[in-house]
Amino acid sequence: MNALRLFLLGMLVLVPVAAAEAPTGEARSAAECSQTSTGLIPLTDLGKRTYRGQKGGLYPGGTNTPPRWYLNAGLSAAKRVHPIRGRTVVLSIGMSNATLEFRALMRQAAGDTEINPAITLVDGAMGNWDAKRVARPAAGYWSAVDRRLRDAGVTAGDVQVVWLKEAIWGEARPFPQDAKALRANLKTIVQILTRRFPKLRLIYTSSRTYGGYAITPTNPEPAAYDSGYAVRWLIQDRMEKRLKGPWIGWGPYLWTDGLKGRVDGFTWACEDVRSDGMLPSAAGTAKIGRLLLRFFKTDPTTKSWFSLTS
Repeated sequence: MNALRLFLLGMLVLVPVAAAEAPTGEARSAAECSQTSTGLIPLTDLGKRTYRGQKGGLYPGGTNTPPRWYLNAGLSAAKRVHPIRGRTVVLSIGMSNATLEFRALMRQAAGDTEINPAITLVDGAMGNWDAKRVARPAAGYWSAVDRRLRDAGVTAGDVQVVWLKEAIWGEARPFPQDAKALRANLKTIVQILTRRFPKLRLIYTSSRTYGGYAITPTNPEPAAYDSGYAVRWLIQDRMEKRLKGPWIGWGPYLWTDGLKGRVDGFTWACEDVRSDGMLPSAAGTAKIGRLLLRFFKTDPTTKSWFSLTS
């Protein structure tokens, strides 16, 4: 194992959810494994086709890559990422799914000798904290993040990179109201991040994983799918200077249409979730951890400071 610093701190607390009612009126106790596809097309495969009047793609124009000028801005921000007191801190911000997934990244990164040993991964994501709660500047979430940073031997002034993944608990509004509400919360969270972390250079965002197996009202389909538009609109707000602060881009896009999957072959099976159909299982977190690790090792705006082989 190299000198990469990993801090799995604090007790993991999962979002408490009530079981959805089965058709018989009895509470369900297992994921809805028959819902293997919604028929929705992943944003990365939708391209210039539309979903409820909105083009696909991760970035405007139906593309999955940022415009060259915006990528150049990200590359410029990436050049400013360098060890502070010997460490380059990457912090996760988000909910229960995010903490499970980021900790999978941490476990996988621990044995990877291609990662810059200055990288310090700190998990700031926590259960019970959805986008609406985290978007409150005085929320206890932020003092808990500070404690995790202190326990890792770093400070808010050391944080240079954030991975942000959030959702709204119990979202049931139709599109685009659901995505617009999440986008508003994400914008507020970015503003809080900008104030709290003065050396923050880069924010990477991801939307939800497939929610078709869910038996709880936490974040089922199509809200999970729609959250991709909230992230895209957040990035577009930054591109169009309606939002100031660090450069914002996509992290890995996590949604796929269940077993039907997407063009790159990524699928999400029922064994990838726990009995509630929403929280990722050990298999699911390992999948997302691999996507995160590959992203940080290969993205043009990350590989120069994250990887030794860039």
